[in-house]
Amino acid sequence: MKFVDEIEIEVEAGHGGAGSVHFLREKYRPMGGPDGGDGGAGGDVIIKTNPSRQTLGHYLQQRFFKADNGDPGRALKQSGKRGQDLILEVAPGTVVTDIESQEILGDFLRAGEQLIAARGGKGGLGNSHFASSTNQAPHYAQSGLPGERRLLKLELKLLADAGLVGLPNAGKSTLIARLTASKARIADYAFTTLSPNLGVLENEAGRRVLLADIPGIIEGAHQGAGLGLSFLRHIERVGLILYLLDLTSLDLVSDLTLLQNELASYSPSLPGKAAIVVLNKWDEIQYDPDFVALMQQKLRARWPELETIAISARDGRGLEPLKESLFEHFPEETLAERIRG
Repeated sequence: MKFVDEIEIEVEAGHGGAGSVHFLREKYRPMGGPDGGDGGAGGDVIIKTNPSRQTLGHYLQQRFFKADNGDPGRALKQSGKRGQDLILEVAPGTVVTDIESQEILGDFLRAGEQLIAARGGKGGLGNSHFASSTNQAPHYAQSGLPGERRLLKLELKLLADAGLVGLPNAGKSTLIARLTASKARIADYAFTTLSPNLGVLENEAGRRVLLADIPGIIEGAHQGAGLGLSFLRHIERVGLILYLLDLTSLDLVSDLTLLQNELASYSPSLPGKAAIVVLNKWDEIQYDPDFVALMQQKLRARWPELETIAISARDGRGLEPLKESLFEHFPEETLAERIRG
């Protein structure tokens, strides 16, 4: 399915059923009183998190959704059946906003979370409610009320514990495929990843970390260049950033500076997140330890607090220390564990 991370839809709750105008007629009570029942309430439109969803693409073909109307009231003061609710599923990380009021209705983080986006209309009262000493045979009942109608913006900001950030062709798809069960497309050219890929890394103790491989940054991404904001919105929620650098690059310091500048231009808080610098393509420099040590020294001179780990995503070398470090950054419950629960 095509990856869609922002879409507008219209929802309408069900109309309340009309009250009944009816009079009791029995063999020995030919002129019985009013016994019209109430109409049933209209169904609600409910938005609910489904962890199996990773995109909003299932809303591309249909943009208007309506819950069922309530049934009309019946004789013998029987109420009409309530309209069936309509449940719309969204991926974890979806923000729902009322377009007209700009009110954020919900921010869905956990599996099974739900909210009523539009409430069904109240059913009308039957004529049995309107009998009085002066009007013992009312020929009147209420119409049901219309359900709420809303224009909604659904915006997906990926939920992940750690996000892979790198320039195009840094090897993010290869790395996430190595670490997790992700089936990311892998090729030796820039922008292979045109949509985010998610994968779960699990250790022997059963702990889980959710990783997001997101399309590569290019200079000016915060202004919409390249994949632009379609990438940067998805890094906002992660707890840890993995800066993936290519050891064959001419200037790793410039590469990391560019990445951090783009993140800072989009949101000043992003460069301050916990981070690991992953030096990929170690195999392409024949696993030269002296070269790696020199690159680490240059990076630490600029960013002394950043941890650096050399790996080869292609053949798996160096991945065990990276996995250990990843889990050390999450001593408490991770998003992957929370969503699963």
